[in-house]
Amino acid sequence: MKKLLALTMAGAMAMSLAACGGASSESTSEAGTDAASTTTETAEGDQVTLNWAVWDLESTAYWQAMADGYMASHPNVTIEMTDLGSTDYMTQLATQLAGGNGELDILTIKDIPGYSNLINLEMLVPMNDILTRDTADFGGVIEQLTASDGNFYAVPFRSDFWVLFYNKDMFDEAGIDYPTNDMTMEQFDALIREVSEKTGAYGNFYHTWRSDVTLFGILDGQNTIIDGSYDFLKPYYEMVLAEQADGVVPDYGELKTSGLHYSAAFENGQAAMCNMGSWFIATLQTYNAEAEANGVEPVNFGMVKYPHPEGVEAGTTLGTVTSLGINPYSEKQEAAADFINWCVSDEGAAAIAATGTFPAVSNEQINEIISGTEGFPADDASKEALNTVAVYLEMPLTDKASEIETVLNQEHDAIMTGAESVDEGIANMNEQVQEILAG
Repeated sequence: MKKLLALTMAGAMAMSLAACGGASSESTSEAGTDAASTTTETAEGDQVTLNWAVWDLESTAYWQAMADGYMASHPNVTIEMTDLGSTDYMTQLATQLAGGNGELDILTIKDIPGYSNLINLEMLVPMNDILTRDTADFGGVIEQLTASDGNFYAVPFRSDFWVLFYNKDMFDEAGIDYPTNDMTMEQFDALIREVSEKTGAYGNFYHTWRSDVTLFGILDGQNTIIDGSYDFLKPYYEMVLAEQADGVVPDYGELKTSGLHYSAAFENGQAAMCNMGSWFIATLQTYNAEAEANGVEPVNFGMVKYPHPEGVEAGTTLGTVTSLGINPYSEKQEAAADFINWCVSDEGAAAIAATGTFPAVSNEQINEIISGTEGFPADDASKEALNTVAVYLEMPLTDKASEIETVLNQEHDAIMTGAESVDEGIANMNEQVQEILAG
């Protein structure tokens, strides 16, 4: 990615981050100082074993790739991983750290609500004086992870951003031009309807996540989902509900009941397009690599940049980051810091990219590594889709994130199933979230 910014969020974040500073900064700052002054384990060649908290170890390629890459150049370090599972990972992590437990050294931060919670619980070391790479290389993400006390407590090592996937064969059979790297929402809606009419399949597959529908609304950089005002979501709800009523996209209620996953629907040719995160690239590559052995047809897929509202630059999209932090109770903080700095170095980023995963620090070379992985679409448009101009975090840092998320998800479900009108659902969002913010 060329840039990863949401600087327009700064004003809102300054207020929402107030609870993330305060008392936590003193004890964790001392821990950070300890990390900087500890005798250098790695430099002196002492044998060090680091315990790294992760999830889904067996099914996620980049964990081992990162560990192996680091250990290859640091033979005195052994990295062991503790798999806490993906279900309630952040809750499990907080439980592991309770009572000043120092068994875990490196902490993977999965989401913003969990990150905020760990800051408040004083379970993370400030990284301001530990990160050796220029914060500008992260394109604005560090600013979005910085609490009101001026400290950031985690460093992003991977990122995902949303693109539009499409089935080339279905478009070819229908005689329709492929999606382009510059589509407005109106053009996207028209293409969904055209390809559905000519193929008999769904034009697009919106997964049941709220982000699949509502986060088109934050691409103009003027709105976030933590502000307490959600009138800007109305046109996107109306567009998708109209598509649903006309049968050109799956029915939300039926998807919730059936549990049909977006990957299965797209792989099986039930939908010609699917708006989804860049993590889906690796899923499709694996599916195609194993297709013959599994007796299924590979998917001839391509991808383009995310559809955008009128007036928003093509290449603007949404994203999430996964970060690394240090346990303040670890006795190996300097070694943990060295590993984290390696993970966000050019060498570490290349190791992550080689698994088909997008590192948080990206450039043209990294994109070439990813586009050169086995099974990546060979067309130029798919390669160009990797170049973004702005990526707005799905959830900015706020200590109210979990409460806000609960309200928005409940109202999203009510709107999409027809239990409430769009106006009713948005009014409920506005009222309930404003109460949360005032509390």
